[in-house]
Amino acid sequence: MLHAVLSAATEGGETHSPVLPEGYDILWSSVCFIIILIFFWKYVLPRVQTMLDERAEAIEGNIAKADEAQRKAEAALEEYTAQLADARAEAGQIRETAREDGKKIVAEAKDTAVSEAARVTASAQAQIEAERQSALVSLRSEVGTIAIDLASGVIGESLTDDQKAQAVVDRFLADLEASEKAAAGETK
Repeated sequence: MLHAVLSAATEGGETHSPVLPEGYDILWSSVCFIIILIFFWKYVLPRVQTMLDERAEAIEGNIAKADEAQRKAEAALEEYTAQLADARAEAGQIRETAREDGKKIVAEAKDTAVSEAARVTASAQAQIEAERQSALVSLRSEVGTIAIDLASGVIGESLTDDQKAQAVVDRFLADLEASEKAAAGETK
């Protein structure tokens, strides 16, 4: 087939190469190319450039917004961390205050208990002392009566004189106390 095309081309007297196009094809192709080039250069390329510029500005704006959002997030994190540290410090102070208050309450309770115990002890000692004095007065009176009766029986006289009887009772009790003290001193 190629042979037929070559033989037909040689028969017509043309020596044109099948690979190269004709001159008029090159001319019209160049004119169309230049028109399309001018159209793209004037209309399409500026729109594409504008669209690319807008896209770049949008991307830069989004990057700026992202940076701003990141700065705000970091600031919020720092603020949160500071608030958390403050809250922990405040909680520590509250715990320490509670411990101190607890110690004060315990100390006050101990002081109250000690003073109450001292009051009860003092009251008991006063009551014991009062009962001892009452018993001593009662004992003196009974011992005095018994001693006067015994002395009256031993002496054979009636000791009805109160001053005389009181002197005998006091002497008897003093002798009794002296003998008790002497006995207590020997046992120690």
